[in-house]
Amino acid sequence: MTLPPAAAANSDFFARARAHLALDVPAGLTDGTVVPAHGDHDLDPMAAAIAAVRPIRPAAVLVPVVAREEPMVLLTQRTAHLKDHAGQISFPGGKIDPTDASPMAAALREAEEEIGLGADRIEPIGYLDLYLTTFGFRIVPLVARVAPAFSLVLNRDEVDDAFEVPLAFLMAPENHHRKSRDWNGLTRHFYEMPFGEHHIWGATAGILRNLYERIYGAPPRSSGKF
Repeated sequence: MTLPPAAAANSDFFARARAHLALDVPAGLTDGTVVPAHGDHDLDPMAAAIAAVRPIRPAAVLVPVVAREEPMVLLTQRTAHLKDHAGQISFPGGKIDPTDASPMAAALREAEEEIGLGADRIEPIGYLDLYLTTFGFRIVPLVARVAPAFSLVLNRDEVDDAFEVPLAFLMAPENHHRKSRDWNGLTRHFYEMPFGEHHIWGATAGILRNLYERIYGAPPRSSGKF
């Protein structure tokens, strides 16, 4: 699996994403008998066993790639008082409500509610693989092209900050560090992608790793081999 030079990655990312991704909802979003192919258990097999005894929590996030001259990924930092993942770096998103027509609808709604990013600036491209977390979240990541002329309005009840990271940095495997830490008496393993003062890790880093693998590590859907 070899990442092309940064300039090439920048110029062809959206074309490659359209060739590799689709808007078919990944299997297993609400079916506990299906273990998602990707998740915290990618590096930590125990995570799937822990998640299996927790309630299923369907969720969707937007993976917003801003179409600047150098494409950027828009990320948020959650507020410190939230019940789940307080203070962590994340994508705009959250649980899928019964009123959401699809994971895409949920991701777009959450992006509007959390950071004021309107659907008129977003071009959905396709879903990544369903991502399972230790806490039972089954996350559908929606990759999208975002037009660069936008203004954000942060919901301070949920988001402390929004910032951009170069796509080329996040798609370079040498920046995908495997780390571990003790958690409730267990040693947990995860990806980490530190960028300046921002500590990108856990599910967010795992989803970015899956983005790299899907876009640069597999043949396009049209080949019949994917």
